[in-house]
Amino acid sequence: MEKSKPLLRTLKLTKRFGEVIANHEVSFEINPGEIHCFLGENGAGKTTLAECLYGYYYPDEGEIYFNEERVNINSPSDAIRLGIGMVHQHFILVRPLSVIENIVVGTDAARMFLNLSKATRRLEQLCAEYDVSLDLSAKIWQLSVGEQQWVEILKVLFGGVKLLILDEPTAVLTPQEAKKLFVILRKMKQGGLSILFITHKLNEVIEVSDRVTVLRRGEKVATVNTSDVTRADLARMMVGRDVVFRVNKPEVEVGGPVLEVKKVCARNDRGQEALCNVSLNVKAGEVVGIAGVSGNGQKELFESIIGIRSIDSGEILLSGTEITKQSAQSIASQGMGHIPEDRLKEGLVPDFSVAENLILGLHKHRFFKYGGGSLDTKEVESFADKCIKDFEIITPSSRQPTRNLSGGNIQKVVIARELSEHPICLVANQPTRGLDVGAIEYVHNRLLMQCEKGTGILIFSDDLDEIINLADRILVIFKGSIVGKLDPSTASREEIGLLMAGSLEVEL
Repeated sequence: MEKSKPLLRTLKLTKRFGEVIANHEVSFEINPGEIHCFLGENGAGKTTLAECLYGYYYPDEGEIYFNEERVNINSPSDAIRLGIGMVHQHFILVRPLSVIENIVVGTDAARMFLNLSKATRRLEQLCAEYDVSLDLSAKIWQLSVGEQQWVEILKVLFGGVKLLILDEPTAVLTPQEAKKLFVILRKMKQGGLSILFITHKLNEVIEVSDRVTVLRRGEKVATVNTSDVTRADLARMMVGRDVVFRVNKPEVEVGGPVLEVKKVCARNDRGQEALCNVSLNVKAGEVVGIAGVSGNGQKELFESIIGIRSIDSGEILLSGTEITKQSAQSIASQGMGHIPEDRLKEGLVPDFSVAENLILGLHKHRFFKYGGGSLDTKEVESFADKCIKDFEIITPSSRQPTRNLSGGNIQKVVIARELSEHPICLVANQPTRGLDVGAIEYVHNRLLMQCEKGTGILIFSDDLDEIINLADRILVIFKGSIVGKLDPSTASREEIGLLMAGSLEVEL
């Protein structure tokens, strides 16, 4: 059987940003009707390469061929005309406008802006074809993050594409939403669509792709048939060494409770009940994992504990001292550390330097200040340089704007700041979300090292593997209540999943 000609291929494509080489002589190809993955660590050059294909960047060297013709893609408009569409990791949507308005803007259908019936019928057909449930009249701000992603995908499909590029599409999805996306991607593939799927998650590569191109530090390591490799093979290619997938937990002597939550009730941002009589405790030197489908009260519980959300009733104690009505700053000063879900929006100030973010919240300490109150820059830089070394933060210097770091190194900045204070209790919300396998391994080991020092850790995670690997005890949250307490050494994934879905009752 004659091999089909590639839909798209690159020849020695190179992209530089000043002295930094983001992509170096990368050659690869995507076949018609193929799901092709770009796999690599954060900062490996995956997104930059894809954005060269989409016209967001123009390569400094190399060639791009589409349908065997050499093409110059100078802008996204050029890419769209060829039939290349891209869904970015950070959505490009106008929140006050409706779904239909966001989809047709910039297309020929926008000329019919006062009569969108034809465009609506086309979108309803697409939704039916791919089993997508979406209110086309809803405003973007009214949609969940998962629904917003479908608006972006439909926007690309509406324009008619031959190649769909998805940049880290599951970073904002629950496990259930991700599985549904994979089912639909396979259906798209069967319809002849080619898909370039950018990810750093090995399980996703194995589950959804036909072939995978592995990138490391801007260079292509290999392109392989997914069926020919194992998860360990891919991890080795991705980070250049063997990766341990299951952490070795040290034996730690568990002490008394450092965090006690007693019958806490709280409301969400819409004023609806989000937590109902939640009680739990975390002891010194142990990890307690909170498992649950996103949106079942995890955010409200995390914010109640660290002092940025008021509760309606109940008590919260830190090492026996009630902190229920104290400010977040006061709670932190007593030994509460926290790692927020969104490191860029909630964990730091992206435009601040690495050094400034490492002392954020700690800058009022005496040893960072001169007598007159101004910051001692030498002391700040010394502290930052020590954190950079101790926590293996990859950055040109402590003066580098933090937004220029990879996701894994940004998370290391947050972790370094919180752990440098040797907290009594650390509350971590999705501590490895969006990180690659190497960064995940690092974060897990750091958290367990902190347990050895006597810190009690409460982890909220959508990743069951993370919960099972790290936790000494698992609590399952459903609709704002703790519905199960499990031993990770004996609990099955099926049992945890049923509790997460509210389909199983256990005696607490």
